[in-house]
Amino acid sequence: MPQTSVVFSSILGPSCSGQGQPGMGERGGGAGGSGDLIFQDGRLVSGSLEALMEHLVPTVDYYPDRTYIFTFLLSSRVFIPPHDLLARVGQLCMEQKQQLEAGSEKAKLKSFSAKIVQLLKEWTEAFPFDFQDEKAMAELKAITHRVTQCDEENSTVKKAISQMTQSLLLSLAARSQLQELREKLRSPAMDKGPVLKAKPPAAQKDILGVCCDPLVLAQQLTHIELERVSSIHPEDLMQIVSHMDSRDKHRCRGDMTKTYSLEAYDNWFNCLSMLVATEVCRVVKKKHRTRMLEFFIDVARECFNIGNFNSMMAIISGMNLSPVARLKKTWSKVKTAKFDVLEHHMDPSSNFCNYRTALQGATQRSQTANSSREKIVIPVFNLFVKDIYFLHKIHTNHLPNGHINFKVFKLKVTNLLTLQKFWEISRQIHEFMTWTQVECPFEKDKKIQSYLLTAPIYSEEALFIASFESEGPENHMEKDSWKTLRTTLLNRA
Repeated sequence: MPQTSVVFSSILGPSCSGQGQPGMGERGGGAGGSGDLIFQDGRLVSGSLEALMEHLVPTVDYYPDRTYIFTFLLSSRVFIPPHDLLARVGQLCMEQKQQLEAGSEKAKLKSFSAKIVQLLKEWTEAFPFDFQDEKAMAELKAITHRVTQCDEENSTVKKAISQMTQSLLLSLAARSQLQELREKLRSPAMDKGPVLKAKPPAAQKDILGVCCDPLVLAQQLTHIELERVSSIHPEDLMQIVSHMDSRDKHRCRGDMTKTYSLEAYDNWFNCLSMLVATEVCRVVKKKHRTRMLEFFIDVARECFNIGNFNSMMAIISGMNLSPVARLKKTWSKVKTAKFDVLEHHMDPSSNFCNYRTALQGATQRSQTANSSREKIVIPVFNLFVKDIYFLHKIHTNHLPNGHINFKVFKLKVTNLLTLQKFWEISRQIHEFMTWTQVECPFEKDKKIQSYLLTAPIYSEEALFIASFESEGPENHMEKDSWKTLRTTLLNRA
């Protein structure tokens, strides 16, 4: 979470420490609306959208808890676009400014303006890409212009606004450059494979020719994972919820372009699974295929030890694809004890209970880590997304009285615990973002990474052809499939 800037430490006062203080549960000095907030045991559980927006805006004597700021800014986009929320924040600020100027508290304008700038600073740091929208940027400029007028004497506020704006523009420029770069990079070439011969050219390398050390390959996979997952932002994850409501004709339709990072990361998982299957199926000799399978089992095991569960799951998924799984003669030669352990960790029963236990252990290790290596936690992304989906869909957003409902059922193994909906979604997303910010401790090997990212991968059709050529069809269904494939390819030739 962004910390209070040094510039404002004396202006904001002790009530802005970011921790929940007695009396901070309700917004003071507002124009009403706080009565529309419902608290249970000192925790906000529901409220009208208007009251929640008012609760976000500071006053002379009040600054919202930073956990609330992050949670509301993250979840509010389900109900109102960021630029509309910013416009409402600007209106509330203007109302308070006019009240202070008209009353006996004009001297407090400086403190009030500092708190508004601090709120905007936290917003632009936590969700800078809300301001890619021209409407949002225009609202930001309008608010900062009004706030600057409150401190024309020593220009402290003006200086802070300038620093905030500069940081925001740098963040937006960096993301724009990253998107342009990634649009130029193509996914690994989809190799349809030879027409009726799966044997690759002699000059074509396989993964063992590039890296034969399972630990090193696991480290390079982790490097790629951290690079790719670092481009995912909280608002990207919240699009999962927004798109669900869009399908239900919610008035705040999500911007599909904002899910690019999610789609790119999901594509990486699929490409890795297909690469594993390709590397196994294209090997002609059974002895070498056995070695390849055992190598990937060891790589998956090293990924597990590192805390890279996403690559581990992708590798296991690749080995469980039908063209690989059907190679019974090859699998009979594989020492499968290690593979059985890995499959146990990824057993889908009881909602992936074993995986969640392992993830919890990795999370605890990360929290007490003394090195970057121990901090690495890369969850299975598809499962993380499904959890966010579940948290949102299990309970309605609105109560009968029109309040936004913060309650939801949290999934914990097989038990359902009644907790607060958006608090829990926010907590999980914030935890995920903490994992994405870990600096990779492993040295980058360009040769290995280039192979992993650009090596041709077989289509599903080509995988089956290679698989059948390695081990012929054994039953009527496989024989029919093989016959159909041969006919299709001969007609295509």
